Amino acid sequence: MIRPFVWLVPLYAAAAGAKNAAYNRGWSQPQYLDWPVVSVGNLSVGGSGKTPLVIRLAQLLSAENVPVDVLSRGYGRSDSQAEQVHADGDASLYGDEPLLIARSAAVPVYVGASRYEAGLLAEQNASVPGIHLLDDGFQHRKLARDLDIVVLHRDDLQDMLLPAGTLREPLSSLHRADVIVLRAEDRELEAALRQRGITAAIWIQHRNLAVEPAPRAIAFCGIARPEEFFSALRSKGVEPTATIVFRDHQRYSMSELNRLTAALQHHKAQSWITTEKDEARLTPAQRTLLEKIAP
Repeated sequence: MIRPFVWLVPLYAAAAGAKNAAYNRGWSQPQYLDWPVVSVGNLSVGGSGKTPLVIRLAQLLSAENVPVDVLSRGYGRSDSQAEQVHADGDASLYGDEPLLIARSAAVPVYVGASRYEAGLLAEQNASVPGIHLLDDGFQHRKLARDLDIVVLHRDDLQDMLLPAGTLREPLSSLHRADVIVLRAEDRELEAALRQRGITAAIWIQHRNLAVEPAPRAIAFCGIARPEEFFSALRSKGVEPTATIVFRDHQRYSMSELNRLTAALQHHKAQSWITTEKDEARLTPAQRTLLEKIAP
């Protein structure tokens, strides 16, 4: 298979390498917050499972009475200023992932084009010191971190750098990771990582899909690896009547709702199944409309 834009990969690699070299050699200096920063990131563009891991880490820290918040860029939000996410707010204001984290983890979440500014706001608002979880932070080297956790997907080991592939950095960048997270079904990849001289600690992530019974369902999503969602449904005994894929981080409008409605009617379906991330992007009015449409 001939990939498009392969000729641009050396240019992208040079730019990424120059940025990392600047920080590695001290030519560029990161900004430091007062509290410890734990970064959760990955190598590729989306679809590795960072958000569920951030949520679980926040829940575990909270269960141990450790104050914790989450700092995020807020992909797709309409503003760049640092602000706190309100769990009952709209994804257009904060981004879908920060909104989902705020709802699921029940910890303060702050978004901003500058994660440093978001962290300063978090520290100003807190009554006691805590820990910052930096969402999608492996490449955001402007903010200093105390621990780098990288979630690795099986495809990362065979993929190419942007723009021909989905990798934001080469696999060699894993040498600066402190922890690498593998899915339980990918645990054999540890041997391949060790052969590359990567010595980071390995965590194994066990995932479980929770899905309610859904007769004659239309399954839809706008995520990076939609087929993994559909396969997970089938592994739980849920065979969708039809599947619909939107682009990653799709912001739902009447156009998308009309497409869903037409599919429901065409397939004589009775219900909807989607991801939590997609549900976070639906407004209350849109959710109500979809619920009314399904017989």
